[in-house]
Amino acid sequence: MEDLEMPAKTRGVGVFLELRKRLQSGLLIVGKDVAANPTGIVVNGGDSSLHIQTTTGNVIFILPPGVSYVEESYVLVPGGESCEEELHFRLRIKVSHIETEESPDIIRTLRAQETYCFYCQSCMTRLLEDRLFTRVLPLPNCNWNAIVDDWCCHPDPFANKKMLPRPRDCLVGDTFFLLTRDGSCEQTLLQEVIPADSQDSKDPKKTCRRLQLVSCLSCSSVLGEALTPETLRLYVTQVLVEPTVGDRIPESSVTRSSFLERTIAARLAALSSSMSSFHFSVQTPSGKPFLLLWLLNRDSIMASVPEWSDSTVTLQSHSVRVEKAIKLLYINCSHMGVQQQEVANSWEVNATGHTVVFPLKVCQELLQVIEESSATLPASMRHMKAYKVAYLRL
Repeated sequence: MEDLEMPAKTRGVGVFLELRKRLQSGLLIVGKDVAANPTGIVVNGGDSSLHIQTTTGNVIFILPPGVSYVEESYVLVPGGESCEEELHFRLRIKVSHIETEESPDIIRTLRAQETYCFYCQSCMTRLLEDRLFTRVLPLPNCNWNAIVDDWCCHPDPFANKKMLPRPRDCLVGDTFFLLTRDGSCEQTLLQEVIPADSQDSKDPKKTCRRLQLVSCLSCSSVLGEALTPETLRLYVTQVLVEPTVGDRIPESSVTRSSFLERTIAARLAALSSSMSSFHFSVQTPSGKPFLLLWLLNRDSIMASVPEWSDSTVTLQSHSVRVEKAIKLLYINCSHMGVQQQEVANSWEVNATGHTVVFPLKVCQELLQVIEESSATLPASMRHMKAYKVAYLRL
């Protein structure tokens, strides 16, 4: 766990590109180690591609379908005092169509009267066999109980009551599924009791709430919690859910960090769209804030190439696919300076930020992914006032 909390080592950026589909514009940043001055850079468009020619090497960015570069539109712009080692260019793009299809988000794709299997994302063990759901129902957001008094003229009828699934139900929250146990769970799941948050348990004055942790019996990966003896909470970052197709086991072709990144990015984009909310407080099951996230853009497509050496005689050539991403600002709640603490206090006082809950280990993994993203950005883009900047690929 300790190495997950270490800051990522920053790397020099050779070429960085961010395009905004809705604005039909883009930002191109080239490190001065790659091209010492603007005259050493030529930008051209190709067949669904963008060609960057420099004195030390060439980069080809593969653009998504329907996106093309407007020829001779790149213009050198000031980059500010913090980017003495960078060249900034603005450019224009044409977007023939905006994709209406949303990024894969399993919570939105689950349907009643269909059969699904649940797999452990870490080892691909089949955890739950052939679950046919008669009802797939969304849960209210985690703050719903706090506003009941504003709507009821009598005592809260839901006080101290949990919303639990009936047999053959699937209740979906912002970051988890609620399911009932069946006989197969005894063969695939392991259950143990732990403190809800080990950090909180160090406070002798605070009552330590305990969790019934649910793990994969094969690889011991934490999957969620047992809310009651009959009810499971499984997090979307820990399981794969696919329609039942014979005995086929889905292929795990992505790394853990990539799966986590894309799953959480899709969830944040979906929540932001459905609730018109752009602020998120990532918390552990104990309610302890871990990250403050401010989602800036959902229509970004970006890519970057690390800096390279010009010591070789042959010019280097790089081909990189531009990918959809969300751009966000973030604050690590465990490492806050004066400015960050002021922001955190403001969020708390004004109830800013929709709460999303993940296990502590998932929060730490997410922080590592975000820190690594921030470390690969050009120096001029890594900070914005009290926040740090990162991208999550969709």
